Amino acid sequence: MSKGHVAVLMGGFSSERPVSLSSGAACADALEGVGYRVTRIDVDRNVASVLHELKPDVVFNALHGPFGEDGTIQGILEYLQIPYTHSGVLASALAMDKDQAKKVAKAGGVPVAESRVMDRHDIGSNHPMKPPYVVKPVNEGSSFGVVIVREGQTHPPQVIGSSEWKYGDRIMVERFIEGRELTCAVMGDVALGVIEIIPQGHTFYDFDSKYVPGGSKHEYPAKISPNIYQKIQTLALKAHRAIGCRGVSRSDFRYDDRFSEEGEVIWLEVNTQPGMTPTSLVPELAQHAGHDFGEFLAWMVEDASCLR
Repeated sequence: MSKGHVAVLMGGFSSERPVSLSSGAACADALEGVGYRVTRIDVDRNVASVLHELKPDVVFNALHGPFGEDGTIQGILEYLQIPYTHSGVLASALAMDKDQAKKVAKAGGVPVAESRVMDRHDIGSNHPMKPPYVVKPVNEGSSFGVVIVREGQTHPPQVIGSSEWKYGDRIMVERFIEGRELTCAVMGDVALGVIEIIPQGHTFYDFDSKYVPGGSKHEYPAKISPNIYQKIQTLALKAHRAIGCRGVSRSDFRYDDRFSEEGEVIWLEVNTQPGMTPTSLVPELAQHAGHDFGEFLAWMVEDASCLR
């Protein structure tokens, strides 16, 4: 028997559309596998009308990027009064704005790197911060538009001010943190395990190392001391709560242990719509916690609500 009718939203029109299509297809297949009646929706501008006619019991949001995880689709679902997965309007909008999310996380006791927000055209030929630093769009995901400026570079990369740039004019300039890439998911009110991400053939955890098979190695559990492991879990939960996330989120960290085991742990951002592709981290973390993929997604569907 069907457990209910779930509409899986995927695709959309952000730069993360291909990732969302992959996430959505995996989620739809798995939800069907555990007994739900599933309708797959490749989201376009008439999504409200489609959902109004369809009247699903729950929306599983597998969208990524602007319009999908920034509070926009969440607001539509609130108007339609259709229960949905993941975070609500405010938390989604807040988490998508890296600058505002950092301010809230910092106020909640989460360590963040020094940064400033600028118009990309104002950078010019002078460094806006002493290298090394990172330039990233304020409202993008999947490492789109991320540029690392290393020590010794005489001027900022020209692409930031060029017509080739397609990630908006607001950018964040952030101190680059040397060290290891760690990530931790939160499910409900529980921090799951910690994975270390080791890019293979890439200088950092960019788009290809995220989504191309073999692009990165996932070390679980991360080979770090128990106190750092627990600290990462605690900070992931703190960020989840401070920003007001619901359902499942994933926080990313840098850990610089070059000079001491205690080192420096810095929170980078929270992802309120983590990828669910075959190479994604959150399904892997859930599996290590004892939840197979179908069971994990079913938990999210049963957790769905309005007014999140």
